Amino acid sequence: LLSFSNAGMTKPSCLVKPVSLTRIPGRYLTHQEGLPKLPVPPLNQTCDRYLAVLEPIIESEELNQTRTLVEEFQRPGGVGERLQQGLERRAHKAENWLSDWWLQMAYLDYRMPVVIHSSPGVVLPRLEFSDRQGQIRYAAKLIAGVLDFKTMIDNETLPVEYLGGRPLCMSQYYRVLSSCRIPGIKSDSVVNYASNKTPPRHITVVHNFQFYVLDVYNSDCTPLTVDQLYVQLEKICNSSLQTNKEPVGILTSNHRNSWGKAYANLIRDKTNKESVRAIQKSIFTVCLDAPMPRASDDMYRTRAAVQMLHGGGSRWNSGNRWFDKTLQFIVGEDGACGLIYEHAPAEGPPIVALIDHVVEYTKKSDIVRTPMAPLPMPQKLCFNISPELKKDIEEAKQNMNIMVQDLDMKVHVFSYFGKNIPKSYKLSPDAFIQVALQLAYYRMYQHCCATYESASLRMFRLGRTDTIRSASVDSATFVRAMDDQSIQKVALLEKAVKAHRAYTDMAIRGQAIDRHLLGLKLQAIEDLSALPDIFMDTSYAVANHYNLSTSQVPAKTDCVMCFGPVVPDGYGVCYNPMEEHINFAISAFNSCADTSATRLAHALEDALLDMKALLEQTPKAKL
Repeated sequence: LLSFSNAGMTKPSCLVKPVSLTRIPGRYLTHQEGLPKLPVPPLNQTCDRYLAVLEPIIESEELNQTRTLVEEFQRPGGVGERLQQGLERRAHKAENWLSDWWLQMAYLDYRMPVVIHSSPGVVLPRLEFSDRQGQIRYAAKLIAGVLDFKTMIDNETLPVEYLGGRPLCMSQYYRVLSSCRIPGIKSDSVVNYASNKTPPRHITVVHNFQFYVLDVYNSDCTPLTVDQLYVQLEKICNSSLQTNKEPVGILTSNHRNSWGKAYANLIRDKTNKESVRAIQKSIFTVCLDAPMPRASDDMYRTRAAVQMLHGGGSRWNSGNRWFDKTLQFIVGEDGACGLIYEHAPAEGPPIVALIDHVVEYTKKSDIVRTPMAPLPMPQKLCFNISPELKKDIEEAKQNMNIMVQDLDMKVHVFSYFGKNIPKSYKLSPDAFIQVALQLAYYRMYQHCCATYESASLRMFRLGRTDTIRSASVDSATFVRAMDDQSIQKVALLEKAVKAHRAYTDMAIRGQAIDRHLLGLKLQAIEDLSALPDIFMDTSYAVANHYNLSTSQVPAKTDCVMCFGPVVPDGYGVCYNPMEEHINFAISAFNSCADTSATRLAHALEDALLDMKALLEQTPKAKL
């Protein structure tokens, strides 16, 4: 279900430009209208490619049975053709035939907690402070940096991004600020207040589980300066020193149906409803975290990753969140810093573009004291906690602590090389890393598994993601041969890497198979016809059980994104390839005896080094 990045994203050459204050009204809309619509791939092409991706992960007997079902599905005048025509009609009428379905199915109907199972975290480089004053100073700069980026969104002057020389859909940037997820009993929704007649002018700040509304614009519509923000944050911290408050925010971490029921109960009270609405409407949230237990330097990033993903449990910072909020920046008193975002409105790259901008902004010269008029005290949000709500909070705390105990997380900085080595052999760094993941997994388990890497569909209007299937016939041939001394392996490695690159190119051009198959399945459900056998087949279930759920999220900042596995016996692997090192965040569940994030990290390191050694046996000119 998780889907973040893209492979091969290119960033604007310089994100931190002086922000243009002149509005360019209509620029965004004109840009969007110029983008092509997402195509529906040909049925026979998808069926053939589906069988090809099953080959490395399905036993031959089962595969033969699936071949028969696929032939039946795509025969002229058959059920596949009828569903394909329905999908083509939908594509003709809709702006994007997939986006509404995907939002609903992948996010809003998904009932597991957003924590770990859906919302990604981002760990930023450790900061050089270890006290409240340093925490507030950094938070003030961070807020000012986000508001600086927001000016580009508001003025429609955001630099358009390109992928393979083609402009990308920018709609996700307009969905991450002033938005929030709303829980429901069976399905959720997302609200966005950014385009309201009177858009929000406040952020929410949470400290010691207590929420505050902080107005971030002056009466003349200019953003508060860093020193004004510092003063306001100081007021918030000084008035929220008590640490015994009920962590209302932890309710947002519960199973969606449980939270949906508790939410209906919570907002029956008028005060609570107003407080919740203020959080939902806010531009974003800043979580001022209490210090976490100390960790050794080599464990710091791993500890910071769990802090960003879940807050460390109810004793620590898990109650210092509103997990439904699209953007929550986290600044710890101990220098830990990062964010968590609710995944429904956007993928990783727009979030990372925002981070790159903010990180550069915070490096600017320090606070300059300016004379200023006194600002009003930020408003504290009150909650009336009934006995029933107290019970809901206790249940959410217990469930959160179980999730915290179950997450096995490892942030691993691979320091031997980065993008530089594959690039020097004219190989795609992303494809090289994905093949290394296949090799690492094969060495651990002696078989290949269904692997998900997200590909950006932002070349198309309102495009989200499709799946790059990293386990290919060519990668399987290479990983099986790798530890056989009698075989020449360099050509096999090169072939596997190039096959991955080719699948990536196909996916970003809207010609991958997974969203198309999903569309055909949803079309059958919408037509109220029986679900075709191809979707009831074991092979389809195996193909969608992603033991490796992976994403490349490249950034200029030396950060790493992290997320949980999507199946109980799987791994979540996110990575940021820098020039001379690679940041990996690997997750698994402790409740599965067969998986270990640390073991996969070691196997991945060995695989990358062995593949590099293999390349070095061959003169570069030959490749």
